[in-house]
Amino acid sequence: MALRNQSLVTEFTLSGLSYSHEFQIFFSVLFLALYVMTLSGNLLIITAVHVDPRLRSPMYFFLSNLSFLDMCYSSVTIPKMLVNVLSNQNTISFNQCISQLFFLHLFGGTECFLLTVMAYDRYVAICNPLRYNIVMNYKFCCWLVTFTWLAGFLHSFTQAFLTYQLPFCGPNKINHFFCDVHPLAVLACSDTFFIDIFIIANSGMISLSCFCVLLFSYLGIITTILKIHSSEGRRKAFSTCAAHLLVVIFFFGPCVFIYLRPPVNYAADKLVSVLYTVLTPLLNPIIYTLRNQEVKNALVRAQNGQAFTKSATSLRSSGHQ
Repeated sequence: MALRNQSLVTEFTLSGLSYSHEFQIFFSVLFLALYVMTLSGNLLIITAVHVDPRLRSPMYFFLSNLSFLDMCYSSVTIPKMLVNVLSNQNTISFNQCISQLFFLHLFGGTECFLLTVMAYDRYVAICNPLRYNIVMNYKFCCWLVTFTWLAGFLHSFTQAFLTYQLPFCGPNKINHFFCDVHPLAVLACSDTFFIDIFIIANSGMISLSCFCVLLFSYLGIITTILKIHSSEGRRKAFSTCAAHLLVVIFFFGPCVFIYLRPPVNYAADKLVSVLYTVLTPLLNPIIYTLRNQEVKNALVRAQNGQAFTKSATSLRSSGHQ
């Protein structure tokens, strides 16, 4: 394995989403708007879950953690891209590049495991509802969330460490708008076959383990739903996991396309990366809000409570005057 001190490159240049500066500005304005919407939507869900006592259940506990991850995940790539476009300097130092790669996989890997845990939560809720509160108690949920972070850290550390060992002697232009494993691997000036195998195996083990849990969870859910006699009962049972299933498809689909293959740059890679780094964190709160009446009611109550507080404050101020 090559040692890091053989590298001559101290910084990289990110090509961005387009080679045209005008298009770069257009994408920056668009991504800034999407980023603000992502932060606002996910922060709104976190606030609603922690403020409204009706949402004190494992499902919403995991949902608030998912929203926090989405905020962190989108913050790894978008702000740096905006800074580069505004400063007209698309450079990033070697250490910043590895750090961006590390946190990208930390939050992305943790989200993979969290979505898997959420599938198990839905499995217990639908297939074993009488024991749901016993099995999915608060302490166990905290342990599950802790496990997702530890597993995500192990995954990201492995990816970052293997990439850090690669020697970079030039060229130093990354054909992407952020630092990731494959765009960096193709720039290495040595044979990366074994490191490529390790990287793909690491991503493959995560994908396979998550896929198995997701598959068995949803097979059990579908089997249980089909045994429900009333159509209304089947509809309610399916609606509780439909939002999660959509999120899983939107997140895992692009990730499988990007990471479970050799490090070769395809023209569609940037577009696919936008799906899971920009659009998915934005869509998650929308999907859960539109398909979940409890969350919508909580947001309405939170808004009404805020309006009532402002009104009371205004009345007290006028009374003092």
